[in-house]
Amino acid sequence: MKVVEKVAVTDDLRGSISEAVGGLGGFGSFIKTGETVLLKPNFNTTDPYPASTDLDFLRCIVQLTLEEDPARVIVAESSALNENTSGNMEMLGVKELETLSPAVEVINLNKAKWIQKVNPGAKYLRKVRVPQLLDQVDRLILLPCLKTHHLAQFTGSLKLSVAFMKPRERIALHFRNLQQKVAELNLLIHPDLIIMDGRKCFINGGPSIGEVREPKLILSSTNRIALDVEGIRIIQSYPGNSLTGIDPFEIPQIKLAKTIGIGEAYQFEDLALQASISAS
Repeated sequence: MKVVEKVAVTDDLRGSISEAVGGLGGFGSFIKTGETVLLKPNFNTTDPYPASTDLDFLRCIVQLTLEEDPARVIVAESSALNENTSGNMEMLGVKELETLSPAVEVINLNKAKWIQKVNPGAKYLRKVRVPQLLDQVDRLILLPCLKTHHLAQFTGSLKLSVAFMKPRERIALHFRNLQQKVAELNLLIHPDLIIMDGRKCFINGGPSIGEVREPKLILSSTNRIALDVEGIRIIQSYPGNSLTGIDPFEIPQIKLAKTIGIGEAYQFEDLALQASISAS
């Protein structure tokens, strides 16, 4: 089994997603009958894909999740502080997913209950309020887009978890040590699976507006760092990208996440080996 599965997308988007997850054992390896599954897309704003999650991609994920007969499939988001989360998801058609099955529910996390958690061992983010919902689901699946970020350099699976912070706390997050705080936040987030929509990406700018390229890929992994590193390398393959000449493992959010143990060591050794082979 590869650390990161990477599949070229055909006209059958659902089939391509299924193939990418199939390389990790399939959806049935991550979801059991009767479980509650939380899907976390990216609807921080209403800017079009790849700034926000593509609705067709999300619909396919919901359909594939429903095939495993879960009790509930929750699509949850908390948009930026000055954004209307419910309005964003309504405008983008996300609420329509509830018509797929009575088991599907679209939730605005801003209206949910938030609880404060202590983050042991953290230096930059020692306390943070997160949705109580995270403790009430059986499975968490992250659905990041692939894009650069004008403040954080890159936004993928690690950065996606910022929406699990209470919106007002995100203001201080961006004042200083943004990337380090992103890494430490992920100590409190425990995804079972990550599926990245890499059909399109931003190679500079971002997260809302950027220069678009089309890798036409779906990526999947159980390891946030591994997936983000592969995403960065995809962006770096395009001329004019804002990450040129940067070692992905030296990007602060990646470097600290690796140091504090988000991901298994042998997987990073595999990634280093893959990079060495690619460069030779």
